[in-house]
Amino acid sequence: MASGDTQSQPRAADGVTPMMAQYLEIKAANADSLLFYRMGDFYEMFFEDAAIASRALGIALTKRGKHLGEDIPMCGVPVHAADDYLQRLIALGHRVAVCEQTEDPAEAKKRGAKAVVRRDVVRLVTPGTLTEESLLDARAHNFLTALFREPQREGAEPRFALASIDISTGELIAATCRLADLPGELARIRPCEILSGEDIAGDDGIRALIGQAGAALTPCPRAHFDSVRGERALKERLGVAALDAFGEFSRAELAAMAGLLTYVEITQVGRAPLLRPPRKEGAGHLLVIDAATRANLELVRSNQGTRAGSLLAAIDRTVTAAGARELAGRLASPLTDVAAVNARLDAVGYFADEPRLRQDLRDALKAAPDLARALARLAFGRGTPRDLGAVGTAIGAAHALAARLLSAGEVLGLPHELMGIAERLAQAPSDVADALAAALAEELPVNARDGGFVRPGFEPDLDELRALRDGSRQVIAGLQATYAEATGVKSLKVRHNNVLGYFVEVTALHAPTLTGVPHAETFIHRQTMANAVRFSTTELAELESRITSAAERALALELDTFAKLTAAVLEAEHALSAASAALAELDHFAGLSELAVEQRYVRPRIDESAVFAIEEGRHPMVEQTLRRERSADFIGNDCHLCGGAGDRNAAPSALVVTGPNMGGKSTFLRQNALIVVLAQAGAFVPAKTAHIGVVDRLFSRVGAADDLARGRSTFMVEMVEAAAILNQATPRSFVVLDEIGRGTATFDGLSIAWAALEYLHEVNKSRVLFATHYHELTALADRLPDAANATVEAKEWRDEIVFLYRVKMGAADRSYGIHVAKLAGLPAPVLDRASAVLAELEKADGRPKPADLAGDLPLFQAAAAPRPADSPSKLEQALRGYNPDGMTPKEALDALYRLKGLTEDDA
Repeated sequence: MASGDTQSQPRAADGVTPMMAQYLEIKAANADSLLFYRMGDFYEMFFEDAAIASRALGIALTKRGKHLGEDIPMCGVPVHAADDYLQRLIALGHRVAVCEQTEDPAEAKKRGAKAVVRRDVVRLVTPGTLTEESLLDARAHNFLTALFREPQREGAEPRFALASIDISTGELIAATCRLADLPGELARIRPCEILSGEDIAGDDGIRALIGQAGAALTPCPRAHFDSVRGERALKERLGVAALDAFGEFSRAELAAMAGLLTYVEITQVGRAPLLRPPRKEGAGHLLVIDAATRANLELVRSNQGTRAGSLLAAIDRTVTAAGARELAGRLASPLTDVAAVNARLDAVGYFADEPRLRQDLRDALKAAPDLARALARLAFGRGTPRDLGAVGTAIGAAHALAARLLSAGEVLGLPHELMGIAERLAQAPSDVADALAAALAEELPVNARDGGFVRPGFEPDLDELRALRDGSRQVIAGLQATYAEATGVKSLKVRHNNVLGYFVEVTALHAPTLTGVPHAETFIHRQTMANAVRFSTTELAELESRITSAAERALALELDTFAKLTAAVLEAEHALSAASAALAELDHFAGLSELAVEQRYVRPRIDESAVFAIEEGRHPMVEQTLRRERSADFIGNDCHLCGGAGDRNAAPSALVVTGPNMGGKSTFLRQNALIVVLAQAGAFVPAKTAHIGVVDRLFSRVGAADDLARGRSTFMVEMVEAAAILNQATPRSFVVLDEIGRGTATFDGLSIAWAALEYLHEVNKSRVLFATHYHELTALADRLPDAANATVEAKEWRDEIVFLYRVKMGAADRSYGIHVAKLAGLPAPVLDRASAVLAELEKADGRPKPADLAGDLPLFQAAAAPRPADSPSKLEQALRGYNPDGMTPKEALDALYRLKGLTEDDA
């Protein structure tokens, strides 16, 4: 516990101790946060904060002293374990203000007995402002997003500017979208925390959208969203006079960035984050994917909310955390620029064709630390010697990778993307790496204050202090030998006690030698004992001072070296950030190439046409699961579409897919949508061949669930999603619809599905995969000029259904629903009853009245009960008595007649 913090200290005039007065003052300035108040080796919490934290963390709630006559609730966590507790509090939605001691307790003592150690909040910890490794997912970005509503013209649709920063890497992006696209944008960015002015924070509709995005909402003063302030701050941080080189940012986007940077400055108590050049993600440059589609396709999270089972998990072959983040970002934001997509595919294809080079690069990348996050921690003053070491190691890896790439380029040539990466890697500052290598030891501690991270021989003064600190006995022994030789007193000793400190001791017999000429000026008498006399020397006093303070001075020198090295690193931040981005891109390209070779993916042909032609396409997640769990191969299927062809001989724009449940319809639909995402993200795709005319918007409505929190049934959710598709799809869009209309009455659902298919065909003119169990729609597909039917094959064998998982042109002849019900384990009487009802429905052409069914079909209870399993029929008993191998033809014929007779008796 820090000096001056005990409850026994005098109370202030108002009855509050000086320490508690300090606490209350700091807490009042951070009323919306839990206050981690540093006291020695613990962070303490008091009053309501203590009650909240004790419940959230499951730690003991105690008490400490009184305030206004009441016990003060208190709980605390050790400083060394604070990150774990912070992570839990942040995950529960709390904000935490970290209050540190800002002076040494010894300094507080000098100001008087009543003085309290100075403390101040050094940072606010919120979900979007984390930098510590222990609090972050190394393979995912941690975005903080500011949301600003553009000034709205009367009658115009609301538009929003979004600015997002990952302060742990310096990544900064800006975008503008319509209100209808806002949920999809938030799902794409996946921010952990969203900032907004009070006008937006008070809008229930926007709050609901933010809640669906799973982000914490933090209202901020409207004054923070000042576009002039944002523009000025960006120019200052980037060291430029104009932002034109980074893109054309709207005033609304600059306002959003102002709110973002102001909040970061407040929460980091004046420390500015490192910023990479801001990236404008304008409308028209990215494939628009709404939130429902992202969830349906499980792009970065599975339906269980985990990374496992997602498309990202299936394709990730990166070997660095930064590469994994780059892959996730590109997968979430596929491009619509054909040239840019093909440039990415060139890089993937280059590595796919060069296995030796690819393996060399991947081996070298494994040694590259996470440079971006190390730089960010150093910039915020939270860096460690290991972060400095990571910078040096990363620079070395960057140079090695650049050399390997450039040497390969001399022989094979390099695609444009890879040449740019090689150049950025080669420009990593070697002088910084040399300085770090010269200064840093081989083994580095976790914290700078632990010391021991400066290499021996780097700083002579530090080496001397270390020698004093670690070898004081040897130093004293050497000085003792020097004095004994100079005086001729062999029994002279240098000793130490708490009163005199270090002193020279001789027997009374030899004392005159030290007090006489020529030693009297060297040895100063301190104490006479019965059998000994004690002296001090100026040299010994100085040595004692140096020994006593050697550890402190050694640490101070090391910390000074740490500060100088950090400053040198931050001066080269731009080159280092560029190298960091290049390392991530290189790893992501090499990983996609590894995936393509490993899983037999092919390069898609991407152009501006309206073609969608896939041969033997496969579902990436299902395929890998089949191989892993069943050692089975996935059956690939073709899909040919051509938007707006208007020609019966050309591929249709809409394909109506029918067939039994479990036959593979949903898998077929999803795999084609996933192929679009992979292709436009710049990856090879799971198919034999693929030709894709670039898609502007991707929609997938495959399955739906209740949204009970908003009072929506499954059918209502389905209709909301279908409405979004019909209102937004364009001729360049790709639409996947599965079982639309099934959540209501049969004829209502059929009518909705019929009208939706017509609208997509006639108005949207999108490329459409439309799966349905309404077989009436197959007739519609035959009538529409740009539509066709397809079905997933299934066969009956011995009263069982066999799924072939092959898609062929044409309509299904039946649904096999009862067969699937049998596979699911429905009781035999239910299956028999269902078969009887189905037969009557088919006789009535699907349109019987309920009264007709009631009269024509026996009541369920009257249906014949199944024979007990342990009571064989006469027919079964007769069969068991026959031995076909031992029968003559005449005996076999007689047996057959007998069995026929038994059958008639049972009937």
